Amino acid sequence: MTNLYYDCFAGISGDMNLGALLDLGVEEAALRTGLDRLAVEGFRLRIAPDRRGGIVGTRVEVVVAAGAASPARNLAAVRELIGRSGLGLRVETFSLRVFERLAAAEGRVHGIPSETVHFHEVGAVDALVDIVGAAICLEQLGWPPVIGSPVELGAGFADCAHGRLPVPAPATLELLQGVPTHRGGVPFEATTPTGAAILTTAAERFEAQGSMVSHRVGYGVGRRDGPVPNVLRIVVTDPGPARREELSLLECNIDDMSPEFYPHLLDRLLTSGARDAWIAPLVMKKGRPGILVSVLCEDCYEAILTRLLFAETTTLGVRRGSVSRTALERTVHSLETPFGPVPVKVAVRPDGSRRAKPEYEVCRSIALERDLPLWEVYRELERLLEENDGR
Repeated sequence: MTNLYYDCFAGISGDMNLGALLDLGVEEAALRTGLDRLAVEGFRLRIAPDRRGGIVGTRVEVVVAAGAASPARNLAAVRELIGRSGLGLRVETFSLRVFERLAAAEGRVHGIPSETVHFHEVGAVDALVDIVGAAICLEQLGWPPVIGSPVELGAGFADCAHGRLPVPAPATLELLQGVPTHRGGVPFEATTPTGAAILTTAAERFEAQGSMVSHRVGYGVGRRDGPVPNVLRIVVTDPGPARREELSLLECNIDDMSPEFYPHLLDRLLTSGARDAWIAPLVMKKGRPGILVSVLCEDCYEAILTRLLFAETTTLGVRRGSVSRTALERTVHSLETPFGPVPVKVAVRPDGSRRAKPEYEVCRSIALERDLPLWEVYRELERLLEENDGR
């Protein structure tokens, strides 16, 4: 089992991502053949070795023909274009998820519904190539789990369809909410909205590089020169079946909040960066019954989750401690079933054996939609997992 570790020490853009994936070994012919099925005319793909700061990698450029039209597409137009490409369900789904994230971010910035956003730059030919090309390359690699590093944003100002805007672009900042970032490492826009959308759609989590075994490294060369090499580094890694993690534990005691608010609180915590969150009953001073709220997270999410605890609960104080844990490597795979694709969580034990389990919420949705007992859905999925050796 291997992961892709996106080392974004100099940021990420759509073309840098394509270059790094090709540099890892994705066949150029597979990318070109897939993009031909997109049926977008008026461009050619220039792929060549290049270097920045002494590092050799692959540079990808989308060269638009002189006078070729580059329409400002809305989300419906992008859906139609990708939907008729015949590139396959997973490539099309991933590509559309990236565009939908971009539309949602642009909509929040401009105060309009995402369906009415006209993408301008990100609906142009180069962004279609960057986004759909990323999906084609990940398909060629077998859709390995993606882990992101803290992301360099850069500094200064950037010119776009909306004028001159500060770095990071507003849409980039929206897309990277909850993601650890750095600023000022280079004096230009290091991370673009397209790069941020691809990364946050693909990545399961973000963390500083820890203990891992590297198998291959790919470098995607950007178009800038700066104080650090303008490259995106993607590392094919084998982190091993178990890894030791240093995490933060946030806790607070509550004795005056309605019990009906706790499910909402846990949902907010888990969607805002918490690795885990739970509640437990306790007896407080004067024999008063209370609730202990516990949140496990990486250090970079500590401030966000502390603010959330103060906003969503009646607590007057949040304790912080450091804990270590040893965790099995876990990934989510897609299992083809009579009910359609079902996400399955796979854990690797220290002896190399695998333990697979379908996601509960998906099973529950299937049971409700098809009017089946929940146990029957689980039984069928467990049978399919046994046939596929837990993969």
